[in-house]
Amino acid sequence: MVRPDHQVAIIGAGLGGIGAAIALKRAGIEDFVMLERASDIGGTWRDNTYPGIAVDIPAQAYQFSYELKPDWSRVFATGAEVKAYIDQCADRYDVRRHVRLESEVVVREWDEGAHLWRLRLPAGSEITARFVISAVGAFVNPKPAEIEGVEEFQGPVLRSAAWDHSVPLDGKRVAIVGTGASAIQIIPEIERKVARLDVYQRTPIWVGPKLDYPTSSLVKWLFRRYPAVQDRLRRAVTSGVEAGLVGVVVNHDELGWITRGAGWLARNVWYRQVRDPDVRRRLTPHYEVGCKRPSVSNTYLRTFNRPNVELVSERIERVFDHGIRTVDGREREIDVLVLATGFRLATDPENYRLNPVRGRDGFDLASFYASHRARSYESVSLPGLPNHFMIFGPYGWTGGTWHVLVETASHHIIRLITEADRRGATAVEVREEAAERWTKFAVERLGRSLWSLGSCATANSYYFDHHGDTPFLRPTSSREAWHAARSFPLDDYEFSSLSDAAEDSRVGRAVSQA
Repeated sequence: MVRPDHQVAIIGAGLGGIGAAIALKRAGIEDFVMLERASDIGGTWRDNTYPGIAVDIPAQAYQFSYELKPDWSRVFATGAEVKAYIDQCADRYDVRRHVRLESEVVVREWDEGAHLWRLRLPAGSEITARFVISAVGAFVNPKPAEIEGVEEFQGPVLRSAAWDHSVPLDGKRVAIVGTGASAIQIIPEIERKVARLDVYQRTPIWVGPKLDYPTSSLVKWLFRRYPAVQDRLRRAVTSGVEAGLVGVVVNHDELGWITRGAGWLARNVWYRQVRDPDVRRRLTPHYEVGCKRPSVSNTYLRTFNRPNVELVSERIERVFDHGIRTVDGREREIDVLVLATGFRLATDPENYRLNPVRGRDGFDLASFYASHRARSYESVSLPGLPNHFMIFGPYGWTGGTWHVLVETASHHIIRLITEADRRGATAVEVREEAAERWTKFAVERLGRSLWSLGSCATANSYYFDHHGDTPFLRPTSSREAWHAARSFPLDDYEFSSLSDAAEDSRVGRAVSQA
C-alpha cells in the first residue's frame, strides 16, 4: 500500500481553511497540510484592502463560536480587524506550522490504484494526501471585466481584490466599473479625494441603513469578564442575520410581504436622500429586495448628491487609451480606472478549467459543472470524488454567516474521516442516490423561495448560475444544518479499502480462469 505524504490536505488558508484546520486539531488529527497559493494566510481578507473595506454583517456574527473576540472596535468591523482575527486564530490553535505558502494546487487527481489524491504544485512538484478538503471559498477567482479595450488603457488600473495603495487618487479623474458590495464601500471613500468620479452601473443594488457604532470600553470589559454574555449576543445576531438573508428568502411564499415592504420603504424613504429624481430613479432597483444580495451604507446614496460624482447607466462600448466610451457615443476622459466587477463563483466551470479536479472513472469537475446542474450531498460531497470534501459546495451557504458554515461542514467531514479510520477504509464516496435525494430536496425547497417566485428578472444576480439554478444557498436553518452534520446516515457513503479492491481483483481473476 502506498503511504500518502499526509492524511489530509486542505486547499486554501482563508477563513474556511483555518476553520477546517482548527476542527481537525480539535479532533486529534495532526497529520495535515494546508496549501495556500498566496504568500500569506487570510484569503478574502488578505486580498481585499481597498478603501473602506469592512464586513457587511455585524462583527458579533462574524466569528467562530469557540473563539470570541471581545474587543471588536465597532458593530461592522474593518477588514484589517478581520485579518488580525484570522491571524489570531491561526496562532492560538497552532495552525501556521501546517501551512505551505505560495503552493497553488494546479491539478487535483485521484489515484484509484493507491486510494489517494495527487496534488500537483507549480514547477511540477507533487504532494499526496488520503483526503482533500477544498476550502477555496465562495468567490474563487476575480471575474474578468469583459469590457473591450481594457488592456489599451494607459493609466493605472485598480482592482477591488488587488488594490494598489501606491497609486495616488488625489485630484484625479477616476472611473469605477461596478456597483456591487465592494464598490458601495469604495465609492464614498475615494470620492473625498478625487477631482471627478464616474460610476458605471450595470445593475442597481438595494442599499439599506448601516447601524454602525463604536464598541464602548464598558461593553468590551463586559465581554471579557463574562464570555457567556457575548456568546448569547453572537447567537442572537447570527439568528437575526439568518432570518433576514436566509429565512425571508427561502420562505417567500409566506413571507414575500416582507421583501415587498422593504422595497417600498427603501424607495419612498431611504432612497429619497438622493436629490436628483433622475439619478434616484436609476439607482433604484426594479427587482425585489433579496434577488441580489443587498448591502448597507449610510454614505453611498448621498455620494451621488456631490457635484463631482456622475452616475453612468449607459452600457460601456469600449475603453480607450485615456477614457471610456459608452454606447450613446459619449467619451469621458479619466486618469485612473477601478474595476469592481465581482468574482467567479464556486460552481463556475472556468475555475476548474484553470485548476482541474479529476476524480474516479474519468470524472472531471469542470466538465460536470459545464454540462450538468449543480448537485451535492449536504453541500460537502460529490459522487465521483472519493475522499474529497468541500467546505462550501453546491447548496451550501448556511445561516447567513460564513463561520457557521465552516463549523458545520467541518463537523460533517471529520465524522467521515474518523469513521473511515475506525473501519480501516481508504476511500469514502457519497452514494449516487444520496446526492440525488439531497439535491432534489434542496431544489424543491427553493421552489418556494424568492428566486423562484419573486420578481428577479432584472437582478443580474450571482445567486443564479449558468443553468439558471440557485445553488448558492442551503434552504434550511443553521440549526437544521448543524443537526444534519451530526446525524446524517453514514450509509449514505460507501466505505472501501485497498484490501477490498485487491480481494475483488483476486476473485475476478479466479472466476475468469475457471
